[in-house]
Amino acid sequence: MKGLGYTLRSMIPKEATASALELARRVLAIEADAVRALGARLDERFLAAVSLILACRGRLIVSGIGKSGHIARKIASTLSSTGTAAYFVHPAEASHGDLGMIQREDVFIAISYSGESDELLQIVPLVKRQGAKLVVMSGKPQSSLAREADVFLDAAVEQEACPLNLAPTASTTAALALGDALAVALLDARGFSADDFARSHPGGVLGRKLLTHVADVMRTGEAVPSVLAGTTLAEAILEITRKGMGMTAVVDLERRLVGLFTDGDLRRVLERAADPRGLLIDEVMTRGPRAVRPEALAVEAVEIMEQRKSTQMPVVDAAGRLVGALNIHDLFGAKIL
Repeated sequence: MKGLGYTLRSMIPKEATASALELARRVLAIEADAVRALGARLDERFLAAVSLILACRGRLIVSGIGKSGHIARKIASTLSSTGTAAYFVHPAEASHGDLGMIQREDVFIAISYSGESDELLQIVPLVKRQGAKLVVMSGKPQSSLAREADVFLDAAVEQEACPLNLAPTASTTAALALGDALAVALLDARGFSADDFARSHPGGVLGRKLLTHVADVMRTGEAVPSVLAGTTLAEAILEITRKGMGMTAVVDLERRLVGLFTDGDLRRVLERAADPRGLLIDEVMTRGPRAVRPEALAVEAVEIMEQRKSTQMPVVDAAGRLVGALNIHDLFGAKIL
């Protein structure tokens, strides 16, 4: 990678290197300023848009053309994944039949920085005629689209990040951020939870982390290392070796967890005991160890293990009885880590 980086740098004339970095930093600064400015302008119109969408008994449709169309697709996707079902409709396709999907109960979000996109202006009268509500996201409050809006969202920027002040850069960033703000405000208003999020993301890493419980990945039955209280240390060491988890749980006659003994504990015993062969496990185990319930999320177990700097953990039921064991490798295998 070092060689590749050097090759790429060498392709830029030395005198242009500083200006390229300066220009890149200027782009990021302009776009950051554009997003910050949105916050100062948020007002009752934003709240009106949230209320309108929450009250919608039909569908939420998002539309835009060109770069605004790409932003509209992303906003529709973000809304859908955070509890507000939304659909993207291409305005050109809408004027050739797709407009038939829009009904009186729907809310239509039109995104156009200029507010003068011909493709949107052609279909807006028909959207309004159907009785659907119109939310316009634009940088021009006096534009043709803005004048037709039931709710106008101001996405204006001082300048584009493009040195020519032409290519949609800061304006598309601002529109995307405003769409995210709308999606998150709706998420909060709906009480959308992490479990809800997981149900809409079952195939991804996020869904796997949020849907996987300890019971799904823990070891059970004979694979769980355990010995009875009163067992000799030698027998406990054999159990650790047989089960290969680097620890053994210590239980009473009712299988209630009373202690834990790990490889680390064994090293500490060997350091201080002249002859450990006569010791009982009760003398060297950790009493009242931290355990996790099988219905807990696997990510909760990960957090506990990271806090305690441990690689294994016993699993107990509501009565404190040992029902399983969890190892860091099990979590890696389930792609929780």
